[in-house]
Amino acid sequence: MKPAQVETLFARLQAANPHPVSELHYANTFELLVAVVLSAQSTDAGVNKATPALFAAAPTPRAMLALGEERVAECIRTLGLYRTKARNLVALSQALVEQHHGSVPATREELEALPGVGRKTANVVLNVAFGQPTLAVDTHVLRVATRLGLARGKTPLQVETELLRLVPAAYAQHAHHWLILHGRYVCKARRPECWRCALSDLCPYRPKTAPPR
Repeated sequence: MKPAQVETLFARLQAANPHPVSELHYANTFELLVAVVLSAQSTDAGVNKATPALFAAAPTPRAMLALGEERVAECIRTLGLYRTKARNLVALSQALVEQHHGSVPATREELEALPGVGRKTANVVLNVAFGQPTLAVDTHVLRVATRLGLARGKTPLQVETELLRLVPAAYAQHAHHWLILHGRYVCKARRPECWRCALSDLCPYRPKTAPPR
């Protein structure tokens, strides 16, 4: 895709949603980190159903430690891999208390050193909580970037690298949210809704889908 087309693409996404936000529910940076960790192999909607009870009991790392692995697991048992996630949440809470005075760090290296935190999770926290122009690549971003011809990488890191090179600076802060939301609600995996896509004329994906009858 040519630079002028990339500019047009993100200008349209911005016009449709000038101030995109995460669909995960949270009240502080620690809760955001926890919610993103829980979102691995789970939907945001599913996470949002599981976290109210958890956050009511454990809104801070110290409170999460006090709650303990078994009680954390009970709160999130509706989510996939809930026992592994409970173990990671307690372990990362302990690391935050012991190494960061109970605060969530603002660097990639420190975030990725926490149990259960990978590059995608770190990217989301850095972007949403700390305003850094990172680009978290999930299945939605991977699919949309490939269909649009924005990136041809085979791995999330390759796609992230290509997108960071292509996305104009003016759109870098919100690019991953726009791509995620576009993939979640329009450019769906099984049947993209091309008939209502604002990017249809820029997209090489074929065949274009027609509206349902």
